[in-house]
Amino acid sequence: MPHITRESLMTLEAYSKIRPGFRADIIAHKKNRFVMLGEHISLHFEDEKTMRYQIQEMLRAERTFEESGIQDELDAYNPLIPDGSNWKATMMIEYPDPDVRKVELGKLKGVEDRVFVQVAEGPKVYAIADEDMDRENEEKTSSVHFLRFELDATSAAAAKAGSPIRMGIDHPACPLPATAVADNIRAALVLDLA
Repeated sequence: MPHITRESLMTLEAYSKIRPGFRADIIAHKKNRFVMLGEHISLHFEDEKTMRYQIQEMLRAERTFEESGIQDELDAYNPLIPDGSNWKATMMIEYPDPDVRKVELGKLKGVEDRVFVQVAEGPKVYAIADEDMDRENEEKTSSVHFLRFELDATSAAAAKAGSPIRMGIDHPACPLPATAVADNIRAALVLDLA
């Protein structure tokens, strides 16, 4: 999968002109890349388009136009683009009440390592979580994690051939059996496999 380069980004001025249309397009695009696991955990599957949007938005928000600042954003977000043999996702754990959130994040310590995908009847592929930095501490997990699901060739081929893709969680505080994703999400995820 191609990575985003400095030369492929728009200037702040050019981006501001197309931003409303680009935002609408991204919102529609992300609907096909969003999976809820239970009531409080969601997976937002990333690709080149979602990361391009994220970089452009960060540059806009921070009014970054210097080469070093742009490179910092590229270095932060390019690793979240799938490279043809995997799916990459931002996992969010959401509880509106801060007191409840603190308690639940304590119970869910380690959940990021127990999220899995399964193609057809193949093996469960557990997430490789937070490769950039550890996001949990002695007391709790973080409410945001970055996950990579590295597929073997058989699972990737089965996904491309139309087999169901299931996702679930094997964690004692949040057991969720493997459930098939909707066809629109399956189709979007298959595009991430080279």
